[in-house]
Amino acid sequence: MSSREQQGRDHGRGDDDHGHDCGSDRAPPKDFSAAFAIGTALNLGIVAMQVVYGLIAHSTALLADAGHNLSDVLGLVVAWGAASLAKRPATARFTYGLRGSSIIAALLNSSFLLVVMGGIAWEAIQRFSAPAAVHGKIVMAVAAAAIVINGLSAWLFASGRKGDINVRAAFLHMLSDALVSFGVVCAGAAIVYTGDPWIDPAVTLAIVAIIVYGTWGLLRDSICMALAAVPGEIDPEAVRTYLNGLAPVRRIHDLHIWPMSTTETALTCHLVIPGGHPGDGFTMDLARELHRRFNIQHSTVQVEVTEDAECHLESAHP
Repeated sequence: MSSREQQGRDHGRGDDDHGHDCGSDRAPPKDFSAAFAIGTALNLGIVAMQVVYGLIAHSTALLADAGHNLSDVLGLVVAWGAASLAKRPATARFTYGLRGSSIIAALLNSSFLLVVMGGIAWEAIQRFSAPAAVHGKIVMAVAAAAIVINGLSAWLFASGRKGDINVRAAFLHMLSDALVSFGVVCAGAAIVYTGDPWIDPAVTLAIVAIIVYGTWGLLRDSICMALAAVPGEIDPEAVRTYLNGLAPVRRIHDLHIWPMSTTETALTCHLVIPGGHPGDGFTMDLARELHRRFNIQHSTVQVEVTEDAECHLESAHP
C-alpha cells in the first residue's frame, strides 16, 4: 500500500471521532416523576377550591390565582410527560431519543401562562367599571391555604431548579403561586379593612404583572433552546479558546454547541492536527474535559490531519 493511500485511510479514520465520556462516573438525571405527580394533585385541589370560593366571594383575585394554578396543572402535566419521553432510548429516526421534548414543554408552559394571564388581566380591567362586592375573609382563608400547598409543591422541585429548565419552570410556577397567594391574602385584608371593591381587580393586575415578569425570562430561554442557541451558562469563546490551546491542535473551525434537552448539551467541531491523528485517548480525554469544564455531555470532533485538507464547512462556519 502506498503512503498516500495509508494517509487517506488514517485521515478517514480520524474524520469522525465521537467524544463520549465512556467512564461510569456520570450520574443519571434525578427522577422527578413523584414530584410531578404530587404537585399536579395538589394544584388540582387548589384550582377547585379557588374557583368555588372565588365565585362565592366575587373575587377576581382568587379567580386570577385559580387561572394561574390551572395553567400550572397543565404545565406540570406537559413537563411530566416531557420528562418521561426524554428517558426513551434513541431510535434509527430519533437518534437523540426524545430528549428535545423537554425544551418544547418549557416553551409551551411559558407561552400558555402568558395567554392565561392576558385573559385574567382583561377580566380585572372590566371589573373596574362594574365592581362587585368582595368577601374579604373568604379570600384571605382560601389564599392562605394556597400558600401552604404551593410552598410544599415548590419544595418538591427545589433541588432540580438549577440543572433543568423544565424542572425550573415547575419550581418557578409553584413559587410564584405561593407569592401570588400571599398578595391575595393582603388584598383580602385590605378589603375587610376598607370595604373598597377596586382593591381586588387592582391586586389582580399587580399579580398578573409579577407573573408575566417572572415568566418572560423562561420564555426567552425556552425560545433560545428551541433555536439551538448555545446554552446561557456556557461561554462559546471560552470553549473555543480551550480547544485552540490544546497542544496538538493547529486551529479549529465549524464549532457548534447546542442543547439536546433541558439538561444535556452537545458539541461538534473540526480540529486541524497536522501530522496524524493523536489517537482515541486524545478524544476520550477531550470529552471528559469538556464535560468537567463546560458541562458538555456529548461531544463529537472531526480531526483533519493535513493543513490543506479541503473542508467546505470551514468558510461557512467559523
